[in-house]
Amino acid sequence: MARIMAIDYGIKRVGLATTDPLQIIASPLDTIATAQLLAFFENYLKTEDVECIVIGEPKHKDGSPTYLEGHIKGFIKRFKKVYPAIKIERQDEAFTSKMAEDVIQKTVKKKKDRQDKGLVDQISACLILQEYMGFF
Repeated sequence: MARIMAIDYGIKRVGLATTDPLQIIASPLDTIATAQLLAFFENYLKTEDVECIVIGEPKHKDGSPTYLEGHIKGFIKRFKKVYPAIKIERQDEAFTSKMAEDVIQKTVKKKKDRQDKGLVDQISACLILQEYMGFF
């Protein structure tokens, strides 16, 4: 089987998470600059088989899309042009950043490490992936 990956998309950086090849475990993978996302996939897909990319769908409390949606749609269009065989799915990402911060507060000992925004992005991506896989 191939992996499933999740993206917590942001203007400056993205959090990434992935499953194992059997799609049993979701784990944080990395945080990278948004501008480097396609280059990351170019390298990653040389060694790993990915069947689906799950991208968080940010919404306001009333259900309307946030300002990020235009940026995400632009990325999806560019990604599909290069990798048309990889399925793109969307997953509601409501409260994932807050949940990620709570997880970090409870599990990371050093204050400096708890303030790492990249770690929040990775954990958020992992939560998006877990919700997509039906863990919640």
